[in-house]
Amino acid sequence: MSPNAQVLDSPVFETLPIVEAELSYLIPMVEKPVNYTYEPPAGTPRQNGKYEIKKLAIRDARSIAQNLSLDQEGFAFVTHNSNVRDFYDEEEIHGVYYPEAEQLLKDVTGASQVVIFDHTLRNARRLQQGETWIKEPAKRVHNDFTAKSGYTRARLELTARKIGNIDELLQQRFAIINVWRPIATVQESPLTVCDARSIAATDLVAGDLVYRHRIGETYAVTYNTTHRWFYFPQMQQNEALLIKCFDSVEDGIARFAAHTGFDDPTSPSNAAPRESIELRTLVFYPK
Repeated sequence: MSPNAQVLDSPVFETLPIVEAELSYLIPMVEKPVNYTYEPPAGTPRQNGKYEIKKLAIRDARSIAQNLSLDQEGFAFVTHNSNVRDFYDEEEIHGVYYPEAEQLLKDVTGASQVVIFDHTLRNARRLQQGETWIKEPAKRVHNDFTAKSGYTRARLELTARKIGNIDELLQQRFAIINVWRPIATVQESPLTVCDARSIAATDLVAGDLVYRHRIGETYAVTYNTTHRWFYFPQMQQNEALLIKCFDSVEDGIARFAAHTGFDDPTSPSNAAPRESIELRTLVFYPK
């Protein structure tokens, strides 16, 4: 048994501080879930899924952070200083933060190649003020990619960048990892991540994510009493969560770590809205 398993499968797990909070799960459905990223045609609902709220214990994992790993639980917590001065400056994000994150992922995973293909800024206050390119925290349990769309998106992004040997790259092990970082200390809507080992394959429900010019596929998640949730309270700008959203390996390594923002009942009533940035990245492992 690995040191990681010894921690989470021992009495230490039960002694971790908890906060009880409500998480939003997909109610099982017959048809495939569909979500539009824009206002759909008249008569078409923005989404066809229905969700249920479950009040669950979310454990503070700061004391065991060094025992968590991308390949076992599906997420890892790291301290990482950035030289970015303004995370709302697109030039700085691409010119400074992307290279920093690429090196961070190589250091953590031993990757031979990293391709950062997307980023999202979240700040409800700025969104309300009209900055529509910024999003608010996502508050439904989900995973960004599926067993199918991990390959589809990887091929799409590699092709767009005219990277050679795409077929060869996609035959070796690769993962899609979300690099999630606060822009300011998180006081409201923290992120919680589910231990990938506690998620059954049948909990993951592939759904279409409809954009104007393409259709992606993500996993919604149905409730299971086995799910084990963790968070890192009061995350600072020099801290980051690495979240496994896909892995091409299917032999027991964590593949999908579901996650969601949540309303923390211990947040101050005057807490500033959460500000965060997440990068989606392709991580290719050595042959």
